[in-house]
Amino acid sequence: MSPKQTPRTATANRNAAKAASSEYLLRLYVAGQTPKSLQAFANLKEICERHLKGRYQIEVVDLIENPALARGHQILALPAVVRQLPPPVKKIIGDFSNAERVLVGLDLRPLKKLRSA
Repeated sequence: MSPKQTPRTATANRNAAKAASSEYLLRLYVAGQTPKSLQAFANLKEICERHLKGRYQIEVVDLIENPALARGHQILALPAVVRQLPPPVKKIIGDFSNAERVLVGLDLRPLKKLRSA
């Protein structure tokens, strides 16, 4: 803890650093291999590769193949992505074309790049 930090800010900084290094488990819910579903997957994967490279896993759940999962997982609209890990669970719907909305909505924390002094 530096002299300017209080115990509260030191804890907040540690929590932010831990979250930034977390492994993310994202579950993408789709209805078949439609163009909309494929585009949502491509957009999500691009965001993850750019901001979470090596720190994420995407599971695709096709609700055409197993529609009961929609109710059990409380999915009301498609495509939807659920951040399963790290807790807490976060959900968003859409085509995921707006990277900022996805990052904020799922509370994804990119690794900070080191700045040269």
